[in-house]
Amino acid sequence: MGTNPHLHIARFHAEPGFEWDQQNAYLFDIDGTLLRSRDRVHFDSIPAGVHLVTGIVVTLDGVAIHGSTDTAILREACAKAGIPEEVIEPQVAAILEAVSNHVAERREELQPYLMPGVRETLHHLAQRGAVLGVATGNLEAIGWIKVEKAGLREWFRFGGFSDHFPVRSELIGAAAHKARQLAGESATICVVGDTPRDIEAARANHLPVIAVATGNFSFEELLRHRPTVCTTSLADLMATTGAAQ
Repeated sequence: MGTNPHLHIARFHAEPGFEWDQQNAYLFDIDGTLLRSRDRVHFDSIPAGVHLVTGIVVTLDGVAIHGSTDTAILREACAKAGIPEEVIEPQVAAILEAVSNHVAERREELQPYLMPGVRETLHHLAQRGAVLGVATGNLEAIGWIKVEKAGLREWFRFGGFSDHFPVRSELIGAAAHKARQLAGESATICVVGDTPRDIEAARANHLPVIAVATGNFSFEELLRHRPTVCTTSLADLMATTGAAQ
C-alpha cells in the first residue's frame, strides 16, 4: 500500500525550559511565516523598478531570495547583471521607491494566503498580552500592504523593514529596539521565521527564535540550525498548548 505524499506529519522540538507563548513581544517574518503569495507582483517589482529608473534589464535568476531582504536582493540582481556599484548606488533610493510604487499600484492583483494557524497564534499571543510586530526583508510599504491585504493589520503595532537595513540581523535589531520601547527595556522578545537566515539573525541579536517549516525549508533543514523552537507550522505549535481547541 503506497504512502500519501500529501500526508501532513506534525513535528515539534523546543529547547528544555523555553515556553514559546510566554514572551513579552514577538517579531514575525511575513513571507513564508505569516503568508505566501499566489501572484508575482512583489517578485516582479525589483526588475521593474530597476528598469524604470535606469533603463537596464535585470532578473532575479540565481539570486538568493529566501530569507534575504529587498535591498540585498536589488544589489545582488544588479551585481549579477554586471552593473557597477558606482552606477547603481546613487540610484538605490529612487529604485526602492519605484519598487514600492510597483506593488502599491498593483495592490488589487495581490493574492496572499495565510499559513496554517496564523490567526489563532496571533489571537492567542495577543490575549496573553504580548506585543506583536513584524520583522521582514520587505520594504516597509510593501510589508504593510501584504499584511493589510491578508487581513492581519490589526494585530501588529510596529515593524522592522529593509528600507534602511539591508542586513536581516540589523532589521531584527531595530525591531527589537521598538519592541522594548513598547513592552519595556527588560522585555523578552522572540523572533518567528521560516528560514535559516531568520535563525541566524535572531542569534546575532541574542534572541530566541521559533522556526516554522511553512516556507521553502523543511523541518529537518531548520532544525539543523538549532532554533529555540522548531515546528512544522504555527497550527502544530498551537496544538502543543491545547489552545487550538
